[in-house]
This record gives sequence, structure tokens and C-alpha cells, in this order.
Amino acid sequence: MIQPIRSYLRRTAAAIAVAAAMTVPSEAFAQFRWGAQAGVNVNNLKFKQELVTVDKSTGFSAGVTGEMMFPGIGFGLDIGLHYEMTGSKVHLGERKMWSSQGYGNEQLRMHYAVIPLHVRFKWTRLGGLEEKIAPLVYFGPEFSILAGHSKCDAMDFAGGTLALDMGGGVEIMRRWQLTAGYNMGMTYVVKAKVLTNYSARNRYWYVRGTYYF
Repeated sequence: MIQPIRSYLRRTAAAIAVAAAMTVPSEAFAQFRWGAQAGVNVNNLKFKQELVTVDKSTGFSAGVTGEMMFPGIGFGLDIGLHYEMTGSKVHLGERKMWSSQGYGNEQLRMHYAVIPLHVRFKWTRLGGLEEKIAPLVYFGPEFSILAGHSKCDAMDFAGGTLALDMGGGVEIMRRWQLTAGYNMGMTYVVKAKVLTNYSARNRYWYVRGTYYF
């Protein structure tokens, strides 16, 4: 699965870069920089049917991100690689088919290597105010590769997932970025072994801080 994801990322990044370059004035050049990022999230597993209670849980993320902006128009791209811990507490013991096997309130944790690819817009023409604070928004896909998970034999864990990520925030003093966003899973992350169509997708809110070098 990793190779198709890498291939898709290369094709998508190339297509977006070419499209963006066609809109950039000839005197403008893309500016690229790397940064360190960390954050926390509040995660929920959204099952297809509400058979049992699911409690939200907190997780965290940390990694690196790269930003490429085109001066003068405010548009750009960001791509990175970070570790993300997600999951929720699932009350399997509420149903006899699981309680009879000894399952109760199971904390499901997933650990991912995440590759985001966002299109972003940053307000860069604020009469000089952007040197101190500049609003920004972003949107795009995220590709997650499962690196590990908690032990729960009642569930099968997907090896990788696809999500849509969106958010906004502010850039402070050209170095710090504070963002908040929502991640909407498009493919399942866990699936029950005893039911053919009982699966869940990730949904979580997050806040993150990034420092660019």
C-alpha cells in the first residue's frame, strides 16, 4: 500500500505545483521552508451503526512540515511527515456477542505515520501587519500508514487510511503558526470481526503549533 500512496503523492504534488506556477507572475519565486510541529487532538471513532457507546479520547502529534508559498498571491502548498496517535474507548461489553468473550470497555489506540498535502492561502497584503500576524486557511488530503495499535482481538485494524483535513489559524512574527482544524476520515480504521459491516472512521478536532526555521 505504501508504494501506491507514494506514487499518488508524487503525481498530485506535481499537478498542483504546475497549476500554481501557471498563475504566478514571472517576477515571483516560490519560497520554501521547514518547521517543527506538535499538537493535541480530541478523537472520535464514527461507526456505521450505533451499537455500543463510544467515548472520545485525546491524542497527540509531532513531526516536521514544509511550506512553499508564492509571494504576491498568498497561495501555497504544505507537505510533511508526522506521528499521530488517535483512538477512542469503545464499550463492547454492552453487547452480549462481545461480553460473552470477555470484552468490556476497550481503549482502541492507533499510531500512524501521517503524510499531509494541503493547499493553503495566507493573507500577505495587510499594509505591513502581516509581518506581525497573518491569518491563514488550508485544505487537502492526508495519507496515514498504521505503525502500531492497541491489542483488541475483536477488531481488525486497517493498514492505512485516507482523510480530508481542513483548518485555519494565524502566523505570528513570520516564525510561529498556531492552527486549529478538523480531520474527517474517508476510509475505515477498525472493523469488527464478528459483524461483516461494522466499521469505524476517524474523526477528530486538533490544535497545533509550528515553528519555522
